[in-house]
Amino acid sequence: MIQSYRNRRSSSWIAEFDDLIRGASGGFLFGIPLLYTMEVWWIGSFAHPIRLLMAMILTFTIVFMLNRTDGFRKSSNTQASDAVIDSIEAMAIGIICCGLILVLLREITWQTALSETLGKLIYESMPFTLGVALANQFLGGETHSNNSNNPNQKPSDQGRLNATFADIGATLIGAMVIASNIAPTDEVPMLVAAVSGLWLLAVMLISLLISYAIVFQAGFAKQSQRQQQKGIFQRPISETLMSYLVSLFAAAVMLVFFSQLHLNDPWQMWLSYTIILGLPATIGGAAGRLAI
Repeated sequence: MIQSYRNRRSSSWIAEFDDLIRGASGGFLFGIPLLYTMEVWWIGSFAHPIRLLMAMILTFTIVFMLNRTDGFRKSSNTQASDAVIDSIEAMAIGIICCGLILVLLREITWQTALSETLGKLIYESMPFTLGVALANQFLGGETHSNNSNNPNQKPSDQGRLNATFADIGATLIGAMVIASNIAPTDEVPMLVAAVSGLWLLAVMLISLLISYAIVFQAGFAKQSQRQQQKGIFQRPISETLMSYLVSLFAAAVMLVFFSQLHLNDPWQMWLSYTIILGLPATIGGAAGRLAI
């Protein structure tokens, strides 16, 4: 009986962890563009406390209504009390994840005033929290293709090659869609001026972790099929690394296209600009892979 209780407790913790990863992944997919928008930083920095309170109430109301139907959990809770708890948890996920990225991008530091920090977190977390609540709606859960009935069937070399090219193409398209919206703006140079050295390495690691979580951990569509794929780059770790490199390439192309980088610029500038824009581009690339 004790062992059975431990197994049930372990399963509940695993399910809770998966729900949190799914919610955070939905938040990153939905809210990452505004995390790179300086106007939102400034509005949040100078917002009056009453306006911040109204923003939180509005966010909670919308998320509560979404959670009454289908939130970020696999099992839907239609009871009002459960929806309230899930809504508070969704807002907490949004604020924590936004805080992590804003610290990573050096928009929040030890020198940042408390009022400015709260304003940035609340304003930036609004779309992020909506993404948490919409995690299941706009990406759905596990789906199974007809091939899942025959797991022993080995894909042909041509099939592996086609799947690899499809992944690269989807990553490139998704990364370019996101990067093209951020590359022309002044946010990238501003962030590069504040982020350097080990912070750039941290941005790379977080980019890889978020990409892996979205595609292979969050439980979105076709996750189990992707984990079973074989062939060139068709394993979770190698696919994540490959997709990150493709996303960095897309980010660099967009920076050159919008004249943010030039051939005579130093390599350090190319590296820092590409890594900073590579974070949202990688999230876009992960969304592109989910779509195929």
